[in-house]
Amino acid sequence: VSLAVAAIPEGLATVVTVVLSIGVTKMSQRNAVIRRLTAVETLGCTQVICSDKTGTLTQNKMTVVDHIGETNLVATAMALCSDANLNEENQAEGEPTECALVNFAYKVGLPEADLEKATPRVDEAPFDSGRKMMSTIHAVGAGFVQYTKGAPDEILKRCTTALVKDGKTITLNDATRAMILAANKGMADRALRVLAASYKPLSAEPEVYESDAVENDLCFVGLVGMIDPPRPEAAEAVRICRRAGIKPIMITGDHVVTAAAI
Repeated sequence: VSLAVAAIPEGLATVVTVVLSIGVTKMSQRNAVIRRLTAVETLGCTQVICSDKTGTLTQNKMTVVDHIGETNLVATAMALCSDANLNEENQAEGEPTECALVNFAYKVGLPEADLEKATPRVDEAPFDSGRKMMSTIHAVGAGFVQYTKGAPDEILKRCTTALVKDGKTITLNDATRAMILAANKGMADRALRVLAASYKPLSAEPEVYESDAVENDLCFVGLVGMIDPPRPEAAEAVRICRRAGIKPIMITGDHVVTAAAI
C-alpha cells in the first residue's frame, strides 16, 4: 500500500481538478452548466423525458381567437365565472386561462368590473380538476343566475337545453350534441384549448352550493377557443431529444385532440 501511494504524483489531485474544470467550461459553452458530474451520467442514461405542456413547451400566453354562440352572453358567462380581474391598465390579472377570458370580454365591450357590479357574485362551486368545471351564482334583480364553464364534454353531460342563434332555447338532443362536439373538435384540431359556457336562471338562491346540487339542468351557451403558442425553441428541442434516442412525452390536462395538434 505504501508503494502504491508513493507512486501517485503529488500533483494528481490538482491535475484532476483542472481537467474537470476545463470539461465544465466546455460544457457551459454549449449551454450545459453542471454542478455534479453524476448529473451528466444520469442524463446519458435517459431514455424518456416527460414534460409539462403549458408554460414549458408553450408560452403560457392564452388568447381567445374563436368562439361560437351569442358573443355577449358567452363573454359574460366566461368573465363572471372566473377569478381573474382587470387592473388599472385594463389588463387581466390572474390565472392565464381566466385572464384570456376576461380580456376577451373586455374586447367586446364587457369589462369584468362592470359585469360584477351589475350582477354581484353570491357564492361559487370552485374549479376542481376531477369534474373539470367551475360555477358561480350571481344576483340579478329579484332573482339569481348561475354560470358554469369547463371542459365541453363534461359541461354537455350536465346540459338539458341549448341557446340557439335566434335567442331561443331548445332541448339538447343527440344531433345538437354531435354538432357542438364537432365544433369542439374543429377548434381542438387547430391546437386551441376549448372551454364551454352554460348558464341557469334561478328564482331563489340555492340552499347548498355543492357541485352535485347546482351543476345540473344547465343551458349550453357556447364555446371559446384559446391559443397558447408553442415556444419557438420547443420543436428543435424535441428533435434533438429524438436524435439522441430519447423519447419525449408531453403531459397536459388539455383535450387529447388539442394536445395532439400542439
